[in-house]
Amino acid sequence: MSTTPSRHVASLVDAVPTFESELGSVAQLATSNFPILEGMTLKRIVLEAGAMREPQWNVNSNQIAYVTAGTVLVSMLATGDEFATFVVKTGQMYHVASGAVYHIENVGEGTAEIIAALRTGDPKHFSLQNSVSVMSDAVLGNTYGLPASDFSGFPRGAAPQIVQRTGAAVIPESAGLPNAHLFDADGQIAPLAYPYGSAKLARKQFWAALEDLSMYALNIGGNGMREPHWHPITAELGYVKSGHARMTVLDPDGSVDTYELRPGQAYFVPRAYPHHIEALGEEGIEFLIFFDQFVPGDVGYRATATAFSREVLSAAFQVPERELPVFPFTPVDPLIVERTNPRDPSPGEA
Repeated sequence: MSTTPSRHVASLVDAVPTFESELGSVAQLATSNFPILEGMTLKRIVLEAGAMREPQWNVNSNQIAYVTAGTVLVSMLATGDEFATFVVKTGQMYHVASGAVYHIENVGEGTAEIIAALRTGDPKHFSLQNSVSVMSDAVLGNTYGLPASDFSGFPRGAAPQIVQRTGAAVIPESAGLPNAHLFDADGQIAPLAYPYGSAKLARKQFWAALEDLSMYALNIGGNGMREPHWHPITAELGYVKSGHARMTVLDPDGSVDTYELRPGQAYFVPRAYPHHIEALGEEGIEFLIFFDQFVPGDVGYRATATAFSREVLSAAFQVPERELPVFPFTPVDPLIVERTNPRDPSPGEA
């Protein structure tokens, strides 16, 4: 395994914040500071108690987000006069369409943390405050049918990205109702479950709002492994929620990148690059894996051995047919396999 930094890996928790104050912070991995990224961005939003992400809208990207800690209130207005307000708890997700104006408010007692994926490598957004402040008092008065003087006290400077709530949080009774933009990832019965791991799937099949993003909450035990595979038309942007893991990625130029991952780090695998994931500790790993398609199709090594005759495999691997392993018949890839052999040692291990 290479000891040099991997171009496939970056730390989200150590990224220089795009905004930071005593109320919270916003940090991101985009093409500008994670050059291998193509068409995706990963954000980490931290909101202290009583803080809110000011109303804004994304210019060039849909967004999905997973709440890793705390409870937040999301309110939004989308095209077609679609109003929505809902509470998002730890382990749940929300979706915001490009151009929909929304806010995120910490309505819990502790710190809230959100990991969000956007469908662009160069995200742009507009602030509601900035957008209002460029209009004259007369224009604003005409818009709302009010005197221009009602807006004379509005500040005209740059808006902070995180602001303090004044007073107690107001949560409408309707905020607890089901909403198309809300998905309970943690509450889902894992569609893929094995004794050595599971995957909960936030994809179009289970979340109709998705258009060009999806997410798998991958949990692999110490005795499990995500089999080597690739995604033919899907890029993969993963975030390590917990655990110590190892990945191997093959690039088209033949170079091999094997690296280890720890909490707070992110990785990116471009479309169709073969890769695998395994836990290095007995406690296992938890990954939030975002994809740039609403259903991330894949092709696995295990089923690939079923797709070709032994004669073809013998010629391809340059191993006499009689010496080939007896590959298990696999009409459907299992996604996660049991680790029945000892782990390969890491550098420095005996």
